[in-house]
Amino acid sequence: MKKFLIRRAIFALLTLWGITFVVFGLSRLGPDPLLIYVRDDSYGISEETLEKLRTKWGLDRPFHVQYLKWMGAMLKGDMGQSIAAQRPVTTMIGERLPNTLQLAAVAWLFASIPGVGLGVLSAVKRGSSWDYSTRFVALIGQATPAFWLAILMILVFAVRLDWLPPATKATSVDSFRTQAAHFVMPALVLGFDPWASYLRLTRSSMLEVLESEFVKLARAKGVSGTAVIWKHALRNALIQPLTVSALVLAAFITGSVFVEAVFAWPGIGRLAVQASLDNDFPVLAGVVLLFGSAYVFLNFIADMLYAIIDPRIRYD
Repeated sequence: MKKFLIRRAIFALLTLWGITFVVFGLSRLGPDPLLIYVRDDSYGISEETLEKLRTKWGLDRPFHVQYLKWMGAMLKGDMGQSIAAQRPVTTMIGERLPNTLQLAAVAWLFASIPGVGLGVLSAVKRGSSWDYSTRFVALIGQATPAFWLAILMILVFAVRLDWLPPATKATSVDSFRTQAAHFVMPALVLGFDPWASYLRLTRSSMLEVLESEFVKLARAKGVSGTAVIWKHALRNALIQPLTVSALVLAAFITGSVFVEAVFAWPGIGRLAVQASLDNDFPVLAGVVLLFGSAYVFLNFIADMLYAIIDPRIRYD
């Protein structure tokens, strides 16, 4: 187990280093970020001023010098300063990150708990009308485009029925009911596809475990059906959903760009969209690095949980 942890930690560090190199390299392939200062040719600034700005931001130095300087600052927790907003990138991400984490947590709960529970029931009631109904809904969930679902929900529940607020996040001074209402549509849109994946994956995994020899032996010994399902079968069937859960949570954090844009959610996804429009490479580099770190960290956590859930798994 110890050797496995060391190997995984080294692999995670190498992956993060690769992410930093790719992120920094791509940020230098786009247009000159200083062009954001020149909004109109008639009000443009002089070439001399642009050269001073390039010197200020270190854009006049060779690529490897810029990269090493950027990496050194990153290791100290300094992501640089936004070119467009003239503010520290760390501060800007810190202001938006809690909003994204809250939305990701709510969407993850919506996708995981009902998805796993319904998948178990669908497997237990295999071939019933319940089984066919849940599988049909799951198929719809995986085939429905998120952007279409988001717009449809806004039109139906916000515009036509006026049940839910159409966009943005409630303030901290609003009531709990008002704050919860703002989470409903973004969380449902974000979690609908993963919910369907959880259901189908849990169902197939449970069916495989229920047909195994140790489950048949437990039933032959007189163990109750409830104990067989929830105590013996489910624990062994959770390996595959656990693998997906880490990726789903990481995807909620990193893939919420569209949902935050549609619902005007003040998170890091919306910050990334605005930074890309402004070609604000310090902000883009900081956000993408955060996204990559989330994937690496959550996959590492998933590997650690395998041995806890299934004692048959051992890492030598």
